[in-house]
Amino acid sequence: MSEHHHHEHHHEEGLKKQILKIAVAALLLIAAVVVEKTCGLSKWQLLLVYLVPYLYIGFDTLKEAAEGLAHREAFNEHFLMSVATLGALCIGFLPGAATQYPEAVFVMLFFQIGELFEGYAEGKSRESIAHLMDIRPDVAHVVRDGAVEDLGPEQVAVGETILVKPGEKVPLDGVVVEGNTSLNTVALTGESVPRNAGEGDEVISGCVNLSGLVKVRTTKAFGESTVSKIIDLVEHATESKSKNETFITRFARVYTPVVVFAALALALLPPLFTGDFMGSFATWLYRALMFLVVSCPCALVISVPLTFFGGIGGASRKGILVKGSNYLDVLSKVDTVVFDKTGTLTHGQFAVTAVHPEKCDEWHLLHLAAHVEHYSTHPVGAALRDAFPDEATDGCKLSEVEEMAGLGVKAKVDQWTVCVGNAKMMDAIGAKWHDCEHVGTIVHVAIDGEYAGHIVINDKVKEDSAEAISDLKSLGVRRTVMLTGDRKEVGQVVAEKLGIDEYHAELLPADKVAYIEKLLTAHSQLPTPNWPSWATASTTPRSWRVPMWALPWEVLAAMRPSRPPMWC
Repeated sequence: MSEHHHHEHHHEEGLKKQILKIAVAALLLIAAVVVEKTCGLSKWQLLLVYLVPYLYIGFDTLKEAAEGLAHREAFNEHFLMSVATLGALCIGFLPGAATQYPEAVFVMLFFQIGELFEGYAEGKSRESIAHLMDIRPDVAHVVRDGAVEDLGPEQVAVGETILVKPGEKVPLDGVVVEGNTSLNTVALTGESVPRNAGEGDEVISGCVNLSGLVKVRTTKAFGESTVSKIIDLVEHATESKSKNETFITRFARVYTPVVVFAALALALLPPLFTGDFMGSFATWLYRALMFLVVSCPCALVISVPLTFFGGIGGASRKGILVKGSNYLDVLSKVDTVVFDKTGTLTHGQFAVTAVHPEKCDEWHLLHLAAHVEHYSTHPVGAALRDAFPDEATDGCKLSEVEEMAGLGVKAKVDQWTVCVGNAKMMDAIGAKWHDCEHVGTIVHVAIDGEYAGHIVINDKVKEDSAEAISDLKSLGVRRTVMLTGDRKEVGQVVAEKLGIDEYHAELLPADKVAYIEKLLTAHSQLPTPNWPSWATASTTPRSWRVPMWALPWEVLAAMRPSRPPMWC
């Protein structure tokens, strides 16, 4: 089991134990109430009875409060809950006061329920990016002494030759020394168009080999390879959490000392002015403890985690991944948003966007191209078949199918010999082709050796992307940026179409991380933005104003075409 999956399993087990603990504490509380109502015990005896559920459910909170005191960081929500509940336990021993043991246990119980919901919400968000681990290669086929050995990628040395079969992930960074293929790099770069790779071309680990068998000479050890660095970023992301504290922690730092000192003043000052300090001290001490109990912001302590839970859950149902509650806390101060392209602003799937025939009509051109690509596993072939769904039932005869690596596919459809591929294929058969002004993957078609036209295939922009960009700007976002692994001309077209302020193309995951860090550095030097009215109500210090793109990178890297989330 990988370290990542171990962490996920550990988190699930922790949630189960916490749920069980809350359930047992609730049963113990009910049992204590029954004992109180039926057995007629003294206050001290009842205290011992109620201490069982109280300590069982509240031990961790009391421990956190004690550690805070030891580290001179006493004024947090744990200290607040501890003081209030201990006060509730003590009230009953003052003259004429009623016991409030159940209240003390209830407060601790509900506090733990709030913590449970927040932990559950953050755990679900982490699960949403767990599929990134699918890019981890399982095995490397190493050529040694004329034989092929299956080894773990970490056992392969730099300079060795490995075989990568169709459908497998490239296990290590290297250079192709034999063979031609197409590589699916969408999991690493976000580029929707598969990249052709032949002898002398560099390949990066984590890509999926789509077609041909290739031999690769490794240039990096597994620990230094692209896929290893990405996985390391994901698995250690929790070690670089934001320095922002949750609202309840900041609130408790102010509220807790105010309440505690006010309670002390209430217990000590009034008796000094009555003339009978000892006679009235018990009464005012009781009132001070009551003040502590009623001043405990149970609703706030519970509602804040529940609010974050609702926000994270609601966002995830919309396809938006939020790493944790502290990131929701800063959304009202966002002035810059960074987007991925593929699967976020675009659908992440190929589709025919234009058909430009030369020697026939559009229907005939699509018809022949779809037939030729009938057996192709390439995404371009799937797009052509989707654009002409009737090709499987129109009765045309397909024969002599020949896939030409790095060029395209040649086949006979009824009486026509049809070539469907790139410009190199047209050159190889002597067809006079011409380029297209449209941006995208240009699929050229030749019929019986003559150029018949071309089909433009591209990753289509989502229908609501432009509206989303416009809405963000109306909410106070001043700057939108798009980072993509796709080609520059593709990124430019998408950015112009959606009204994005700036774009950066042909980026690897590490390049995206570097650019995010660059934006963070630049943002720290910016003047205070002109926030909309709803955002200026917060009293959050300027140092806490972190842009939306200051999130752990693995959330950004987890973009998938299957259910594309926004970067946030």
